[in-house]
Amino acid sequence: MFTATGSGQRAVARGVVMTAGMSALAAAVSGGREQSRARYPDDEGYVERGGERLFYEVYGGGAETIFLLPTWSLLHARHWKFQIPYLARHFRVVAMDGLGNGRSGRCRETARYEVAEFARDCLAVLDVTATERAAMVGLSRGGQYLLELARMAPERVAGAAFISPRFPYTAIPQASEADQPLGHRSLGVERHPWWRHEDWGARQREYAAFAEWFVGRCLPEPHSTKGIEDGVRWALDTDADTMAATIDAAVHRDRETLSQLARGLPGPVLVIQGALDIVNPPRDAVALAELTSGQLRTFPDAGHFAHLRKPVATNLALRDFAEDAFGRRRDPVAHRPDGRKHVLFVCSPIGLGHAQRDVAIARELRRLVPGLQVHWLAQDPVTRVLEVEGEHIHPASAHLASESTHIESESAEHDLHCFQAIRRMDDILLANFMVFHDLARDDRYDLWVGDEAWELDYYLHENPRQKTTPFAWLTDFVGFLPMPDGGEREAFLTADHNADMVDHVSGHPEVRDLALFVGNPDDIVDDRLGPQLPTIRNWTEQHFEFTGYVTGFNPAEFSDRDRLRHELGYQDNERICIVAVGGSGVGADLLRRVIAAFKACREAVPDLRMIVIAGPRIDPAGLPAHDGLEVVGYVHNLYRHLAACDLAVVQGGLTTAMELTAHKRPFLYFPLRHHFEQQFHVRHRLERYRAGRCMTYDAASPETIADAIAAEIDRTIEYRDVEVDGAARAARRLVELL
Repeated sequence: MFTATGSGQRAVARGVVMTAGMSALAAAVSGGREQSRARYPDDEGYVERGGERLFYEVYGGGAETIFLLPTWSLLHARHWKFQIPYLARHFRVVAMDGLGNGRSGRCRETARYEVAEFARDCLAVLDVTATERAAMVGLSRGGQYLLELARMAPERVAGAAFISPRFPYTAIPQASEADQPLGHRSLGVERHPWWRHEDWGARQREYAAFAEWFVGRCLPEPHSTKGIEDGVRWALDTDADTMAATIDAAVHRDRETLSQLARGLPGPVLVIQGALDIVNPPRDAVALAELTSGQLRTFPDAGHFAHLRKPVATNLALRDFAEDAFGRRRDPVAHRPDGRKHVLFVCSPIGLGHAQRDVAIARELRRLVPGLQVHWLAQDPVTRVLEVEGEHIHPASAHLASESTHIESESAEHDLHCFQAIRRMDDILLANFMVFHDLARDDRYDLWVGDEAWELDYYLHENPRQKTTPFAWLTDFVGFLPMPDGGEREAFLTADHNADMVDHVSGHPEVRDLALFVGNPDDIVDDRLGPQLPTIRNWTEQHFEFTGYVTGFNPAEFSDRDRLRHELGYQDNERICIVAVGGSGVGADLLRRVIAAFKACREAVPDLRMIVIAGPRIDPAGLPAHDGLEVVGYVHNLYRHLAACDLAVVQGGLTTAMELTAHKRPFLYFPLRHHFEQQFHVRHRLERYRAGRCMTYDAASPETIADAIAAEIDRTIEYRDVEVDGAARAARRLVELL
C-alpha cells in the first residue's frame, strides 16, 4: 500500500541540468535562488505508494480542509502560491507535488501517470494527513484526477472546484489545426516532440523550448512575464524523460463516462474558467457546470492559468465555495456606529521613511478633522515608529507576510537588485493584499491611504470592483529602471512593468482618487518609462499632484544646535559622526565597512566621535566593537541626532539623506549596487539639492572613507532649502476625499 516518512524531511529537488543552446529565458530561470514564500508549511512529509514517494505539505489547522490536487507533471504544488496563504488563514490546506515533479519521485512508466493512479496518490496523501473529508480543487488535468477520486471515494469529497478543467466533452468545431484548442491535441506536444531526440542534450533543449511555448500559451494575458518565468522554472524542475512518460497517459475522453463522473459529484461544484483559454476550450467548462448544476465563474480577460493571473477573484471564489461546502455562514459586515471618520493607512515596510512621513500627514489630518480615527495596517519596522507614536495598529497586521525579511534575503554585500527582489515577492504582495481585502470588507473605512503599498495599487487596478472606498496613493519615485548590466532582458522587463502601470491608470482612472508625488517635478529623472512609452516626468505630471518633500519636522526647530547637542549629550569639544543605514537590514555590510575605517577616521579627525545606528532590524551585538566606537540599536526620531551631528555616513535611501539635506549637514552616501531607486532616482534628487557626496562601496577603503570624512566635515553647505509644509499640503488634499 503506502508508508509515511518523516514530516520534517526536506529533499533536494531533482532539477534539469541546463545544456548549451537553451534559450535566454530558460537559462535565466534555471539555477536561480529559491523565492521567499508568503507562508511556509506547518507540516510536510512523504508518503510512499506503489514504490514512489509523494511529497505533501499542510498549512493551518482545524477540521475543515481544502485539498489542492496536483495537475499535469509540468508543474508542482508551488503553482498554488497565490492561493495557499489566503486559504490557510480560513481553512486547513493540504497540497502535494504530483508524481514526476517537485519533491515527489520521478517515474518513467506511462501507466503510472494515468488518471486513476493520480487519484490513488491523492487518497494516500489524504490518509497520511488524517484528512477524512475535504473541499477539493483541481487545475486543468487535475480536474480529471478530482473526477476519478470522487468516483473512488465520494465520502471524502465535501465539494469539487475546477479551474480551467480538462473535460473534453463538447464536439470539436470545424476549424484549422492552429485554431483548435490544445486540449484536443494531446496538449499540443507534437509541435515540440522533444521525446523523439536520441541525444539527451537535444532532448532537454527541446523540452525547455516546449515549456516556454506551452506556458506562454497558458498565460496569454499582457504583462505575464513573471508568471511565464515561474511556469518555465517549475517545468524545468523535472526533465524531458520523465515528462515524456506523461504524454500518452490515459485521461477520460468518452462523453458518457465524463457525464457520469460529473453528475455523480457530491457537494457543491464550482467551475472557474478564463475566456481566453486556448489550452482547454471554455465551452467544456460550461458543459461541466451544466452537468453538475454547479456555479460557473468566467473571467473574461484570463487564460488557462486563471489562478495565477486573477488570484484575487480566484481566492474569493474558492473561499465562498469552501464555506458553502462546509455549511459556514459568514457574519454580516459591521458598520461603525460612532459617526466619526475613519482612515486606514497602509505603509510600505521597506525602510522607515514611509512611516515617518505618514505619521506627519496623519497628525495634520487629525488637526483638520477633529475626532478622526486613524488605523494602520503595518509590519516591522514600521510598527516600531507607530508604537512609539501611540498609533493604533490594526490587529490584522499580524497576518501580514514580512516584506522586509524577503528584501533582506535578496541582498548580498551592499548589493540589492531592488527591481528583481520586488518581482520575486509577488506572492507576498498578493497575500498582504488579501489581508487588506478582508480587513476592508469587514471594517468599513472612509479613506484608504497607500504609501508605496504596491500590493494595494496593483491589485485594486486589477480588481477595480473591490474598490469600495476613496483611495489615495503616495510615492516618492515613479518608474522602474534597468541596471546597465541587466542587458536587454532587464530593459524589457522594467519597460513591461512600467507599461502595466500605464495601462492600469489609463484603463481604470477611477481607482486612484488622488495620487500624490512626495517631491517636486524637478526631482523626477529624465528617462522614459520604456520604448514607445512616455517620459517619466511628463507622465507623472499628468497623473500626480506634488506635495513637495515631507520631512515630518521643521528644521527651524533645531536652529539652536548648541542647545540640541547638549540635550542629546554631545560635548562641545567633539565632532559627531552618525553612521546609519535606515530601517531595513540590508545595510549591515556598509556599517561593517565604516567600522573598519574607524581607526583611520580618528587619525584623520582626532576629535571625532562616531556613533553607529544599527536600526530596528540589525543586531548591534553582531557588529564589530572598538574602543571609543558606539553602536546602538533603533533610535526614534533619528532626525534630531542628524540635526546635531557634524557629519553623517548613510546608505543611499531617500529619507535619511533628505533629513540631512533639510538640516544642511554634510554627509557621505553609498547607494546599494543594483538598487535602481538609490542609484538613479535618489541620486538625481540629491544632486538637484546639491546635497551630500556620493561614494562607491567597492572603492571605499578605510583610507578613502577617512579622507572623505575629513574633507566633508568642514565643507561649506550650499544646499537648496527643503519644504517644511509637505505634510500639511498632503493632508489638505486628503481631507477633500473625506
